[in-house]
Amino acid sequence: MRGFFTLNAGYPLQRLFSTFADGYPGGGIFLLRVLTGFGLIHRGIAVMTGAPSAAPLLLYLIGAGAGLLILGGLWTPVVGLLAGVLEIWMAFILPGTAGSAISLAVLSVSLAMIGPGAWSIDARLYGRKQILPPDP
Repeated sequence: MRGFFTLNAGYPLQRLFSTFADGYPGGGIFLLRVLTGFGLIHRGIAVMTGAPSAAPLLLYLIGAGAGLLILGGLWTPVVGLLAGVLEIWMAFILPGTAGSAISLAVLSVSLAMIGPGAWSIDARLYGRKQILPPDP
């Protein structure tokens, strides 16, 4: 009978999530990541084409960068929280965009709390790994 050992390669991220959801729940999380990531990226690209001032442009560019990381599922808890705080801040300083900013903030913070799912870079880097010893 073959035994296995568990290697905790990504201990800090594993402490945040007991498992990385797979199957239908993992697919749902993937869809949330795609929606949130593309939303953040779209806002950044839209503002770059006609930016009113430099300060909001920088915020939107940081948001677009966070959207890229969320889309790939890399450092999801940290980046989701960063994007959520950034979007709430933009809702206050640019009240005309409050609806979309609050929606993206809620999606980003939700992803930070739920986790990236099994179809993410985080799961590949920090998920549980099994090392099987060679047969005697």
